[in-house]
Amino acid sequence: QKSFMFMSGKFIPLLIAASPRLLGQAFAPVAVVSSISFKRNLFHSGHPSSFPNPTATCLHIANESDKENNNMTDEVAAAKEAAAQYKSSENDGAGPATAFDKILSGEWASKKVHEDDLAYAFRDINPQAPVHIIVIPKHRDGLTKLSNAREDQKGILGHLMYVAQMVGKKECPNGFRVVINDGEEGAQSVYHLHLHVLGGRQMKWPPG
Repeated sequence: QKSFMFMSGKFIPLLIAASPRLLGQAFAPVAVVSSISFKRNLFHSGHPSSFPNPTATCLHIANESDKENNNMTDEVAAAKEAAAQYKSSENDGAGPATAFDKILSGEWASKKVHEDDLAYAFRDINPQAPVHIIVIPKHRDGLTKLSNAREDQKGILGHLMYVAQMVGKKECPNGFRVVINDGEEGAQSVYHLHLHVLGGRQMKWPPG
């Protein structure tokens, strides 16, 4: 029995409810398959056995979701630990030493993207997008987080944004995102103000 028909010269796929016995194979719970994929597979074989495997598709989606959730959990845990360390040393307003101090001193290597007298930009070692660049002020001067910025630091804040857009449009001509995490609930894991420049793929909305 055919599962499609032609109407006015156009192909119209029909959604049918069929038992495994009718189609000669067992199907997993309902999954959504695009009409394009449906037609491509039907024309290539003319038999339902070549339809996309719903079970494999669902498992792939679940695995990708688990990876994203694990990454999110790791980042949140790191942010909470960093917040605790920051609070324990906040009495001097400087915050604890960070990995960025080691990068700026040259103790730790980094893949530099941009450097000037005020700012340094480098590639994130744990990128969350094809392009993931960190932009930081060379001199922290109390800028442990954005919410600690003083009125006299408007200049450096503007400069960091300028550097972010400069490297962003150079490496991501089709668009990019600039992110600043602030504090524990903002998932900030390094208490040295920094801007994330993310791009090279379609960003999602709303962000996490």
